[in-house]
Amino acid sequence: MSTSNVTAHGGAFSSFRQRLEHYFEFAALGTTWRTETLAGMTTFITMAYIIFVNPAILHETGMPIAAVTAATCLSAALGCMLMGAVAKYPIALAPGMGLNAYFTYTVVLKMGVPWQTALGAVFLSGVIFLLLTIGGIRQRLVHAIPVELHAAVAGGIGLFIAFIGLRNAGIIVADPATVVGLGNLRAPGTALALFGLLLIAVLQVFRVRASMLIGVLGTTLTGYIFHQVKWQPQHYRLADITATAFKLDIRGALHIGLFEIVFVFLFVDLFDNIGTLVAVAKKANLMDESHRIPRLNRIFFADATATIAGSFAGTSTVTSYIESSAGVAAGGRSGVTAIVTGFLFLIALFIAPLVGAIPAAATSPALILVGALMLGAVKEIEWTDPLIAIPAFLTLVTIPLTYSIATGLSFGMVSFALLQICSGRFSRKDWMLYLLALLFALRFVYMGKS
Repeated sequence: MSTSNVTAHGGAFSSFRQRLEHYFEFAALGTTWRTETLAGMTTFITMAYIIFVNPAILHETGMPIAAVTAATCLSAALGCMLMGAVAKYPIALAPGMGLNAYFTYTVVLKMGVPWQTALGAVFLSGVIFLLLTIGGIRQRLVHAIPVELHAAVAGGIGLFIAFIGLRNAGIIVADPATVVGLGNLRAPGTALALFGLLLIAVLQVFRVRASMLIGVLGTTLTGYIFHQVKWQPQHYRLADITATAFKLDIRGALHIGLFEIVFVFLFVDLFDNIGTLVAVAKKANLMDESHRIPRLNRIFFADATATIAGSFAGTSTVTSYIESSAGVAAGGRSGVTAIVTGFLFLIALFIAPLVGAIPAAATSPALILVGALMLGAVKEIEWTDPLIAIPAFLTLVTIPLTYSIATGLSFGMVSFALLQICSGRFSRKDWMLYLLALLFALRFVYMGKS
């Protein structure tokens, strides 16, 4: 190749790179390719536990674990890349914690809905997400729901996830006299889970960003050494995803509890996104002068599209991750951070065979501590104001105690609206808030007839 050709190719590459830097606003954000790449790697490391935890939860529905692992990686990769390329935010997406618990423990195991039909409900919720985004309604909902209830929902989901982790670890067991009680801490599986809990906690105390991932793998290795983990290498192909891909039953979802299931998927995803978006945007100084998030419709578009794709691949609702703040803390400011994270999820697709070695004793500590981290949101609640504290408390406590995120949402919204009306603070401008409360109240009526 001649010198002129090399120069031409080099010039073309330089021009393309400059166009990308202009598109992602590198100069305005004060960032570089190196910073964005490292930030994307940091985000991935802090949330890579989802590769193990999500399949472990969804596997309880009867879904093949290898297929769900592949679906988890693919949907996360697509979501991250869409968020980075379209919305241009350093926010990572993956199947949501809490949403996967609702999918498994409430919809499938408690309500008896086949996982194929539950995937159909996820698909329908994704389509509704997309339509609401296009119509601007989803953006209005962001401003209609009290911020204090966002925090209460996040905290309630945290308690819910932690409770599931404690149960799976054998630390909490059913008790006919007191409903729940302390399990046998000397049981091998429970002891291994306690070790994992301590390991992850210590790593977090020392601010190790990969604490969840290291903790899960370290607990698994310990279990293997002490013969608590029984696993034989299995043949794995990416084609294994066909066990869940395109298995969703949309017609079935239209006939069983559509309102009940899709409504929860819609609002839990909405709450998850709001909390994450506000936290990450504030930390990265990406909010505009009026304290609003620019390109909000693009963010919701990426989220909705990833949820639809995830339902086809075989996983629960995809949402944004608060672990994205780790990447922001590492300097990430543009969508390149999210794109790098997405690319790493694609690479992670090839470690799927390792997931078969991950026991419940290793994933349970991650669930417990993820729940603990989510509970931190309750500090935003104004506990001295009964108008806020009572609905927030009802939301926070009824989610884990009723084993239903929908019930917690219902109690919170209905009580908030009723207290607003009874205290004379009713305002027509909050009409959407009262409409949501009415829908939740109708849900109680629906449940009472069943």
